[in-house]
Amino acid sequence: MEINSESLGLVTKKFNDFFLVDLKNQENSENNDKFLCKVRKSINFKDQFIYVGDEVIIENIDFKSKRAVITSLKKRKNFLVRPSVANISNIYVTFSVEEPKLNLSQVNRFLISAESMGVEVSLVLTKCDLISDIRRSFLIDKFEKWGYQTITLNLERSDYFNNLLVELKQKKCSIFMGPSGVGKTTLLNMIVPGLQNSTASVSKKIKRGKNTTRNIELFSISNQSYIVDTPGFNMQPLDVDINSLPNLYSEIHKQVIEEGIKCKFRNCLHLKDEGCNLNKSFERYSFYKEMIESSKSHHYQNQED
Repeated sequence: MEINSESLGLVTKKFNDFFLVDLKNQENSENNDKFLCKVRKSINFKDQFIYVGDEVIIENIDFKSKRAVITSLKKRKNFLVRPSVANISNIYVTFSVEEPKLNLSQVNRFLISAESMGVEVSLVLTKCDLISDIRRSFLIDKFEKWGYQTITLNLERSDYFNNLLVELKQKKCSIFMGPSGVGKTTLLNMIVPGLQNSTASVSKKIKRGKNTTRNIELFSISNQSYIVDTPGFNMQPLDVDINSLPNLYSEIHKQVIEEGIKCKFRNCLHLKDEGCNLNKSFERYSFYKEMIESSKSHHYQNQED
């Protein structure tokens, strides 16, 4: 059966000229129809590419062969450069507390990189079975002062993972960001059982050999909720205006917005600026200062080049 009316779809996987697109069924989204699509040749997207996470309009929908044609691309809310994923709603910055040991400076860089995307950012700590409850409570309190409610995971406590899963199922499109070795792959395999084998049928449809390396892919985990599988995903390149950096630190944002502190100059960077009234006693101030100074030197270097 083929219908000619257009429908809204979500790109969940991309391989060469083919796209796997979910046709959203509003009444029962857990049983989404997936269609193998190509872009209509007559369509010009003004040199834009289509990426995983993009919303598209599809036509010539064939329910028997599960094929359709992409005819237009909807405007993106945001875009991750590496890996290339569109329309993320939530970033879960993920670190282990041991093996490898927690590095606070690195945690801060990942958090600020995530904040620069303008999405909801959460912090996940894995391998909490390797530390004491006292240490775990200490870390929760520490990161709460940074402005983050921390999710802690313990292999011996399934309720911790279940709480995370319930939260993920309430988000639109989530992604885990973190350094290697912190357990992101293990976590994804728990969230999406059979992850390694989930795309074998697609390779048969396009009649190509199955690639052993997984590509970026969205997996539906509940009604309207997706998780991104991004093999090898580390950290976004931080490319943000130096004057925007203060807004990415909750401790500074809280003082300026909620407490209404005013510095002499509107574009105060809160270093040794004249008339700066920021309370600089918060823990992350040293990290903030380093990032500002690093951004300044990078800016001047680019000007010289």
